[in-house]
Amino acid sequence: MRQAPRDEEGGSRSRLSRRKFVAAGAAAGTAALTGTAAATSAQARMRPAARSASSGASACVQIPNRYNKPFDVCDDELLVFMANYKPFENPGFFDAVIGDKLRAAFPGLKIKAVTWDFPIRYEDLDKAGVVPDIILEDPRRRIDRDLEPRGWVRDLTDDLTSEGIDLGSLNPAAVELVKSRSDGGVYGVPLFVDEYVLFHNKKIFDLRGVRAPANGMTYDQAYRLAKKLTFEQELVAYKGYLQHPDLYLEFNQLGLYPFLPTGSENPAPEDIRVNITSAGWNRLGDNLERFLLLPHNIFTTVDDFLLTGHVAMAVDSLWKLSAYALSPLYLPEDDAEEWRELAKNIDLGVTSLPVLGGDARSVYQPNTIAAFVPPQAGKRKQALEVVKWLVSQEAQTELARNGMKPALTSDAARAAFGEAIPGLAGVDTSGVFWGDNAVVKDYEETEYWDLPLYMVFRQHVLKDGLAVRSALKVTEAKDIPAYIKAQAASGKDW
Repeated sequence: MRQAPRDEEGGSRSRLSRRKFVAAGAAAGTAALTGTAAATSAQARMRPAARSASSGASACVQIPNRYNKPFDVCDDELLVFMANYKPFENPGFFDAVIGDKLRAAFPGLKIKAVTWDFPIRYEDLDKAGVVPDIILEDPRRRIDRDLEPRGWVRDLTDDLTSEGIDLGSLNPAAVELVKSRSDGGVYGVPLFVDEYVLFHNKKIFDLRGVRAPANGMTYDQAYRLAKKLTFEQELVAYKGYLQHPDLYLEFNQLGLYPFLPTGSENPAPEDIRVNITSAGWNRLGDNLERFLLLPHNIFTTVDDFLLTGHVAMAVDSLWKLSAYALSPLYLPEDDAEEWRELAKNIDLGVTSLPVLGGDARSVYQPNTIAAFVPPQAGKRKQALEVVKWLVSQEAQTELARNGMKPALTSDAARAAFGEAIPGLAGVDTSGVFWGDNAVVKDYEETEYWDLPLYMVFRQHVLKDGLAVRSALKVTEAKDIPAYIKAQAASGKDW
């Protein structure tokens, strides 16, 4: 797990058993990786891998790992390394949703796909001198944590032009999110969005005789529902509404970016300046504070939607939709039977995230997974061709069929959403595509740091008892500067 208390974005190799479910809950999407290897020197990053002869004509590199599992990468293989999307860890998931189609599209290309961290991690590849040809990763946080320190990213603008990869055909907010982390260029290509949606349990709505929510519901309407659906009956406590406060701020629907311009894309740590006390940030804080302070609607974890069956509404990652619909692809292998049992307590519904009011149509900023082609990739040309195919109509429709929100703005891909998930046949999934992802803005001449925004609500409001506006001030003035100073002192710049 990464540092406490940001448990909701934590992730590990461990399965999502009931006792581990909360600790390994959704992220940012995505489930975040634990730990970060120290940056290696430029010479170490660029060193050629030591290769040994294999039984065939190719040469292979053995990669030691913490599991002591034999693992090698051969020079006749295109290596795809995947991270920070929890379903990637499920056996057979990648092949079923896109890998088999990918290999059929490139019959002459030997493709080896592996996910973090079983059996290998970034640091294992780095130590062995092996660089993936394609990395599928969360650009929001991991460019600065994992890829950039290793020199595994560079501006792809010219490559995209020469390969005919049209970013203009993709989700504009996802493209802008990648650019906001790319130091003035574009380091990756968005593939899909693990959207945040509003799940609701129709059984609880029926129990109270309340109409289920609809797409485009405002937070004011959601709050009124939350009050009606937070109740106790026959010694069972029901909660009306759960939304993770950290993610609410980080993916905020106003597109607010906490960093102020410094005149550089790579400012020194002491030059970093933030603003989370503007009118927009205060508006965001006021909006969510009322839900968190609603009597008996105590925030625990959004995973309680499944674990207890006593939560009427919860904002969570899209991959949970297919898991709650009991798709074998999305169910954690060791816990599939338990999930099936828990799902009996839910009559599943899903809508778009509530909006901030008026004629607003913005949902969260995109929780996207993007493809990166490192400059050291041994099969760079083939890798770019694969990325081009991955954002094609064919590939994006296949992702959509398997319950993933495609990055391609395509009516055909959207229409195919969930076709390969039998449990979604009776579920209205239009909320997945309702509205538009908020676009991050005013990020030029800044450097991204993974700030401790959990201090706002989970520490200062829910534990210390501060009003949210005071919590924002304390976090801006004290917690963030202290965090940056500590990170810089430890040699990190994120």
